[in-house]
Amino acid sequence: MTFVLLIRHAENDFSGKKRLAGRLADVHLNASGKQQAQRLASALAGIPLKAIYSSPLERAMETAQPIAEQNNLTVTPHDGLIEIDYGDWQGRSLKELYRTKLWKVVQCNPAWMRFPNGETIIEAQYRISRTIRDIAAKFESKDWVVCVSHADPIKLAAAHFLSMPLEAYQRLTIGLASITVVHLDAQGARLLTFNHDPNLMSFLAKQVG
Repeated sequence: MTFVLLIRHAENDFSGKKRLAGRLADVHLNASGKQQAQRLASALAGIPLKAIYSSPLERAMETAQPIAEQNNLTVTPHDGLIEIDYGDWQGRSLKELYRTKLWKVVQCNPAWMRFPNGETIIEAQYRISRTIRDIAAKFESKDWVVCVSHADPIKLAAAHFLSMPLEAYQRLTIGLASITVVHLDAQGARLLTFNHDPNLMSFLAKQVG
């Protein structure tokens, strides 16, 4: 199969205000986020990318675009990479959500959690993991592919590929504009890097290339 670079979108005003953007439209990168996206593109300059896929949400597409331009590629939007459907939680502040009874369920028993009028965490994990496998299956074993997504989907995918209990996925952290690399082949998956600063990617490319 292939090397899949799971990239979290860069900074936006919702992340700074600690609000849950979810699938809200018109959440764009701020000035700092645009700089982060450019740094990602520069850090990936030595990687022979074959394709770039992205969550269709604006903040993800805008993170993917500089990488695509540098590699003369087109960003392919993919609904399977979209943020979790948080339903009624979308747009609310994290401070407000901390006080709800469901917050403890999300943190301690995520397998039981369906966001009000939204998606279950199990559904989201299945969706993102299947999407990554389906994308990887289109390429050869030494190909490199970018998938730009969101923190929780990337955490859920990493937990899946590591065969971690779902209850443990909240122990993982995915920073803004971070890179997590998974290699998938017929025998399974290997997590090569997790939540890495993009400046380390040039080193990684030399090790596996």
